[in-house]
Amino acid sequence: MPENPTAEQNHAENHAAPNPTNELSTHGVGPWPGGEEEWPEGAHFDSELLRDGDTRNVIDRYRYWRMDAIVADLDEHRHPFHAAIENWQHDMNIGSIVRSANAFAADTVHIVGRRRWNKRGAMVTDRYQHVLNHPDVADLVAWARAHELPIIAVDNVPGSVSIETFDWPERCILLFGQEGPGMSAEALAAADAVVEITQYGSTRSINASAAAAVAMHSWVLQWGSRPTGTD
Repeated sequence: MPENPTAEQNHAENHAAPNPTNELSTHGVGPWPGGEEEWPEGAHFDSELLRDGDTRNVIDRYRYWRMDAIVADLDEHRHPFHAAIENWQHDMNIGSIVRSANAFAADTVHIVGRRRWNKRGAMVTDRYQHVLNHPDVADLVAWARAHELPIIAVDNVPGSVSIETFDWPERCILLFGQEGPGMSAEALAAADAVVEITQYGSTRSINASAAAAVAMHSWVLQWGSRPTGTD
């Protein structure tokens, strides 16, 4: 797994001034009621958030938690599927795919190709999500084989299997192509199976980030655990 952010990065994310990549949630909370005397106990709480309020885009369970504590807690129940995205043309959808991966508790997001990607769509979720870079498809395939993870490509190409009838492996990598050109021939050739999202309208394809969210949710319907805090 990639290393967790440093303490300095944690502090910067928790307390940075508003900017386009540091979302202020419409469901934020103010300072902990009653002042410092009423603060809850626990090493996972952040004293500055308790004092100043928490406007981060996190579920209620994680309000006032330190960022590294949230990551550690997520690591206890991440799902065993991974998401991989090809990034040859600086695809603007990658941020949204990372955000969906975080929402569905994916183990890791793998970015294949260019290391740099537009993080705006991630809405800071990349700081809670493990992200790995692979310079090319061959490197991703080698990593997948070393970890005994089948690669399931998601694309509407001849020979693909309808997502409604597909039995997802519990441990796998969901591989997505980029917006426009779609998945590369090398990626399709490396896939253990190819799944397509059935469409009923006139368009040939749906947005790459939307396709990723549909596929992740399809996996969750078969293998997903109960969300944290619902027991």
